[in-house]
Amino acid sequence: MTKLTVIADIYAEKDQIERVKQALIGLIEPTKQEAGCLDYELHQDNQAPSHFIFYENWASFEAWQDHMQSEHIRQFGEKTQGLIESANIHQMTHLE
Repeated sequence: MTKLTVIADIYAEKDQIERVKQALIGLIEPTKQEAGCLDYELHQDNQAPSHFIFYENWASFEAWQDHMQSEHIRQFGEKTQGLIESANIHQMTHLE
């Protein structure tokens, strides 16, 4: 099993920062309860408050795929539709 690190790079629309922030915070607890979730940390850029990053570590690619299909991720997408300027997900292989 290969550990997977994911960097989710999210930019909220400038007038929607607080709404996006609250929705992102709402993902933390249910995600940490998921099988295979090793770390799930949210960060906000000090210089550009509309920029958020999730730093995630998963036991496997399959565990992350299950996360991406979870109900709370689906609800997040509905809740933040039109509130996010851009989002990029970087899948990184952990090298020993």
